[in-house]
Amino acid sequence: MVPTVKALIAKELMDRRGLKQNQVAEILGVSESAVSKYNRNVRGKAIKVGDVEEIQPFIGSMVTLLMNQTYQRGELLHLFCETCAAIRKRRLMCKFCQRSDPNFEVQECEFCTGKEHGVR
Repeated sequence: MVPTVKALIAKELMDRRGLKQNQVAEILGVSESAVSKYNRNVRGKAIKVGDVEEIQPFIGSMVTLLMNQTYQRGELLHLFCETCAAIRKRRLMCKFCQRSDPNFEVQECEFCTGKEHGVR
């Protein structure tokens, strides 16, 4: 999920904030090549989350924090975790899990949505 979320942040920084690849790479602590791959949907596309409305506020808040460069690391991590929780709650990881294990029974799995696993 991490590359998927980083890809969303990279696209937001480039498309809506007008930053260049090298600037985005520096902000995210990744290579320019990684940013290019995010932008071309070559990397970070394992799950499709770009149109999930619930995560857009988290992405926006992370971008704002990263742009301001005055954030506490815990703030950013909290938003990142909230983004991942929203993705899991929508069961968007199920298709990815099924691709990695064809015997995986999506209908029987409650891992991502189960409260016993810390999902909010």
